[in-house]
Parts: sequence; C-alpha cells; structure tokens
Amino acid sequence: MSCNPSCILLFSGKRKSGKDYITDILHKRLTADKGVIIKLSAPIKNHWAEKFNLNLEELFSDGIYKEKYRMEMCKWGEDTRKKDYGYFCRAAIDMYNAFNKKIWIVSDIRRKTDIKWFIENYGTICKTIRIECNIEVRATRGWVFTSGIDDSESECDLDDINDWNLIIDNDTENIDNIIQRIYQIIE
Repeated sequence: MSCNPSCILLFSGKRKSGKDYITDILHKRLTADKGVIIKLSAPIKNHWAEKFNLNLEELFSDGIYKEKYRMEMCKWGEDTRKKDYGYFCRAAIDMYNAFNKKIWIVSDIRRKTDIKWFIENYGTICKTIRIECNIEVRATRGWVFTSGIDDSESECDLDDINDWNLIIDNDTENIDNIIQRIYQIIE
C-alpha cells in the first residue's frame, strides 16, 4: 500500500557544505521507519555505474573516485533533465521506495526545477532548507574549486533563491541546534 508523505524536506547547499552529514543524523534521529533519505543523484550514479561498470559504492563516497566522473555524470544528468526536468525526482523516489515513509529527506536539491517538481506534485508539505558553509570550512572537508563543476548549474542555480523555509549556518551552529530547528519546520 502506498501513501503520500506528511512532510518533504528539500535540502540544498554547495559541495562539502555538510548536506549528507546533517541529513544522515536527522534520519537516524527520526528512526528509519518514519523517514527516508532520497538522493536525486542516486539514479545518475546508478546509471553511470551500470553503463561503465564502475563501483557504485565508490560513486556515492566523498572520495577521489567520484570526482573523476563527476563532470561527465553532471553533463549526462543535465541532458536528461532538459528532456524531462522531473525525471530524477521520480526515479529517486521509486529507487528508495519512499511511498511508505512519512518524512522524505531529499538530501541534494540542486536546481530550481527540482524544487518546482516537488512543489507541483506535493504542494505545501515541501520545506526548503539551505545549508550555508564558508569556503574555508568546505576546504577543510576536501573541497577544491573545480571549473566546470563549481561554476555550473548544478552548483549555482539556487544561489539567487531568498525564500528558504530554513537557512542553516553549518560553520557555527552545532548539530543539536540544527536538528532542533529542522524539527520546528516539520511540525
């Protein structure tokens, strides 16, 4: 039996801003039976791993392996989105069998069309959350500016959005405060 979620949290932020870290902790605190993490990049990485016989687990890591293929994966993803901007949203929901969970945590919203698709299909239960983190902190996590990636649509399309439901400063806020602020918009 499938049902719609009661809340969809749409997380956005630059590479190495802490999106996965925060969403993983939030998911653990919600308990796995109540929420699910949905990664819009998962169908892209899955396709890439199958097509080129790559290690899928490594593509999901933060390591050098993923970075070797990032630009090509982004280009293929962009080409696919131009044909159908909701393709990866639908594919990720199906891939994670999310329909039986009350709270969807979408950990990697990167484009206005991602937000548009969720709002068109689920309306006001969607809450947008922006993770902010300065360049120096991101660099300590391994971020290095990469032309063609950090100046591309996948990293910059949401930079001019000003009406987030919640903005988190991942430089200074501690994780307990961050999680509490997220709970406030869930209720």
